[in-house]
Amino acid sequence: MRTSLSILLILALLLTGCQVTPTPASSGATTPGAGDEPAGSLEALTIAMGFMPNIQFAPMYVALERGYFAEEGLDITLDYGMETDLLERLAAEQIKFAIGSGDQVILARAQGLPVQYVLNWYRRFPVCIVAMADSGIETIDDLVGKTVGIPVTFGASYIGWMGFVKAVGLDPQAVNLQTIGYTQVASLVEGRVDAAVVYAQNEPVQLRTAGHDINVFYLDEYTALISNGIITNDVTAEEEPELVRAVVRAFLRGLEDTLADPDAAFEIARRAIPEMDDETAVLQRAVLDESIEFWRSERAGATDPRAWEASVTLLNEMGLLATEVDPETLYSNGFLPEEQ
Repeated sequence: MRTSLSILLILALLLTGCQVTPTPASSGATTPGAGDEPAGSLEALTIAMGFMPNIQFAPMYVALERGYFAEEGLDITLDYGMETDLLERLAAEQIKFAIGSGDQVILARAQGLPVQYVLNWYRRFPVCIVAMADSGIETIDDLVGKTVGIPVTFGASYIGWMGFVKAVGLDPQAVNLQTIGYTQVASLVEGRVDAAVVYAQNEPVQLRTAGHDINVFYLDEYTALISNGIITNDVTAEEEPELVRAVVRAFLRGLEDTLADPDAAFEIARRAIPEMDDETAVLQRAVLDESIEFWRSERAGATDPRAWEASVTLLNEMGLLATEVDPETLYSNGFLPEEQ
């Protein structure tokens, strides 16, 4: 899934030996329904991650190590396969849960795929525009006439960019947008571009850690778009609502623990990613700290109807929706624990 892969592209470590055992799909195979058969007294269940083991999955690792899924009667396998068809597999009931972004849910529903978003993880859409502090770009208007690098002209980067220019009233034709692949840090440092479309937990963290002064324009300060969360299919939501609630409860406990004690969460994540050495850990801890700022919310897991409406409107204006999509069919807050 291009968007979810892009959102999570943060110095990924292609590792083996994770504490949670990946399915065969983790090595590139597509194993329909792998891990969804009962095992012992716990129900075996696969959650498709759509990416490699990564510090940004810390809440999931916390929930697993502290037994929150086991308390719900679930034996979880994390499928790290980088498939491009996660939502197709989800819609075909080959898997029951996946981590993915809201824009992909919208695109899938527009294509008739019966998938829905049941837990909001990233409260803020993590795309931003970054420029070196000495570039002269200090305001939105300073981008006019400048060269802006973007990894690709699809997926979260491009959707974020288009949402940004629309929200701030910037004429896209007034900017020289160049496709530069995932070379934003080098392109900025070497002056090949004036600014770049990046992910807030990635390039800005790398640049600051390396001692560079930067200016950042965060998309979520101008508009609301839906980012990553937990997705299921309509059949699972309708026929196994208690299973969905169990997955949601367990993950939320891991998320809340991570927000409350990042130090402990980081150590758990390190055990789940054993090849993270001490040097790498410095940057990865900075990534976790930045990620936490995108996970905080007034009500953990809840999704904002206005953000769905804004996301559908943007994708429609970009010409990406072949059919009309009712925002209310895209998500549900009904599987969250009741507010205390």
